[in-house]
Amino acid sequence: MEAAEVPAVATERRFAQRLRERLEEERLLDGRYRLQRAPGGRVALPVLEEKLSQLCLPPEMPCELLRIQEPVPSRAARRRTPARRLRDELRRLLGAGWSAELERDVPHAWQRHGDMVLLSEDSFRAAPWDRLGSALWQAVASALGARRVARRGRVMPDGMRTPSVTLLLGQHGWVEHVDNGIRYTFDVTKCMFSPGNITEKLRVASLPCSGEVLVDLYAGIGYFTLPFLVHAGAAFVHACEWNSHAVEALHRSLVLNGVRDRCRIHSGDSRQLQLRDVADRVNLGLIPSSEEGWPVACRVLKKDTGGVLHIHHNVEAGPAPAQLPAERGSAGAASSAGEARRPTEPGGEDTPGARLRPEWRSWAEGTAARIRGLLAELHGRPWRTSVLHVEAVKSYAPHVHHLVLDLECRPAPPV
Repeated sequence: MEAAEVPAVATERRFAQRLRERLEEERLLDGRYRLQRAPGGRVALPVLEEKLSQLCLPPEMPCELLRIQEPVPSRAARRRTPARRLRDELRRLLGAGWSAELERDVPHAWQRHGDMVLLSEDSFRAAPWDRLGSALWQAVASALGARRVARRGRVMPDGMRTPSVTLLLGQHGWVEHVDNGIRYTFDVTKCMFSPGNITEKLRVASLPCSGEVLVDLYAGIGYFTLPFLVHAGAAFVHACEWNSHAVEALHRSLVLNGVRDRCRIHSGDSRQLQLRDVADRVNLGLIPSSEEGWPVACRVLKKDTGGVLHIHHNVEAGPAPAQLPAERGSAGAASSAGEARRPTEPGGEDTPGARLRPEWRSWAEGTAARIRGLLAELHGRPWRTSVLHVEAVKSYAPHVHHLVLDLECRPAPPV
């Protein structure tokens, strides 16, 4: 939203450069706008509205204070970053009320979903903003090229990670977000979107799932359900979700992406899921721990052929030694028959088990043993479990990483 008019000092052309230098020295020149022609062949130099009280017209130059009705943005202003545009617009809106406190209260970054910007919870908290009312949010939307504005709050501790989001400008919270060619739609006031999982979404999209039946035990709005269907080629996905708002969002996104006929949504607690013996692959995308879903994952795996589990977990570890990679690796794990198996990365090259942090390897091998025991107890016969890969998705907290274990589970052949 450009200003309707801006104050300016008009002088004869021969004095324009001297006046400009003086205004710049006194920090009165408004660099957002170009110098413009004024009546009588004069030049008009825009000045800052909030500093008009400091303006003293030089007696040695014939000057006049006037207002430019249609100011033209300067070349520098046209190159401004969105954050700079936002600050300039708010500074103009507040005029003399602008302060260092308000400068610190303006956000430097935000999330964008279509025509909505989602501000951080600590932005625009100073008291003077309240007096602007809806004019503030109109200015924010205009400066950032949006139509709607919302602000995040703290995630509610209700077991569903329900966001506390306030809609500040606009009629509804439904947005569309495109990620790796997949269209996600959701209501920001009811559902979370986690951009930090992008590497794992890209990874599962590249997995060879053609012809497979997959069970996604914690589907949410479809973070992993959709990549498995759209890119990985899964034949069918059973998506489990207990948040009714996420279920609605998932249904809409399945339709948007043309894969609704290849997915069945199971609404409710996945621990009560009645499916058995159907899955070639199970995704357990819940942190800090998906452990409560392990028995369900074992039940839905095909009893005669088994399959692969993708187990998410937050694992604590000390700082990585400088020579070791901190973010990803694969672990070799012994099968139930005692065979050492060295896993491979997607590219096919062997990755030494020693490259994985000891705490991560310990968690992966312990989880493999636990799952092996659950499967043996469930089916009354021995099973083999092999660690295929451990993926470090992101740092969750100091020395805590969100990991994903790819665990192959197969019935042991008769002796």
